[in-house]
Amino acid sequence: MPGFFPRAENLDFPGPGSGPGWQIRGMAPAMNPSPSETDLIERVRTGDPAALGQAFAHYRDRLRRMVVIRLDRRLQGRVDPSDVLQEAHLDAARRLGDYAREAKVPPFLWLRTVVGDRLVKLHRQHLGAQMRDPGREVSLFRDALPAASSAALAAQLLGKHTSPTEAAVRAERMLRVQDALNALDPIDREILALRHFEGLSRSEAAEALGIEEAAAAKRHVRALARLKSVLAGMPGGLDGL
Repeated sequence: MPGFFPRAENLDFPGPGSGPGWQIRGMAPAMNPSPSETDLIERVRTGDPAALGQAFAHYRDRLRRMVVIRLDRRLQGRVDPSDVLQEAHLDAARRLGDYAREAKVPPFLWLRTVVGDRLVKLHRQHLGAQMRDPGREVSLFRDALPAASSAALAAQLLGKHTSPTEAAVRAERMLRVQDALNALDPIDREILALRHFEGLSRSEAAEALGIEEAAAAKRHVRALARLKSVLAGMPGGLDGL
């Protein structure tokens, strides 16, 4: 298995010819929207309901990843991510006029906020006071969202292996990485969740956190370094990762 951590020069968006170092999974490349997506974005900004439906379909997979990683483990099996998205779509339709009047963020990040609000409501509905765990909510600027699951993050960072032998080894690695993630500060886990599971670009992660893009990039590099340090100090260290 290739090394878990990339070389320092490959921590953030390695490009062609950047060398053979292993690359962290799940990051979205920094790229400009296609002409068709740009047109869709502008139509959503004007409050076009048809464009909203198209945008929701266009971003559905990314929004679903957000739901999967942030849905409380106690609700898994009771709440279907598809139902969460369906309710969030209805919420977005009701809030489209308000968004069009201000449109301070791109449609994807606005839809992500709408989905996050729906998740918070579901958690309150099903868990009540049990959801009030400060360690499960992270926010630097905007309203807090349910925190990302360390188990889901560990699975994403390690990737998938299908053979029985690899499955047994992966299970041991999963526990080690999950313990390391739980030892991180919540904001470090959050930046890793945004970049490596939700697949937000550097600029999108910065917008989601309400901080400058350069600051988000620095936080990301520091979070990876802290994760590596925590893992190195655990029994078994970085062996096999």
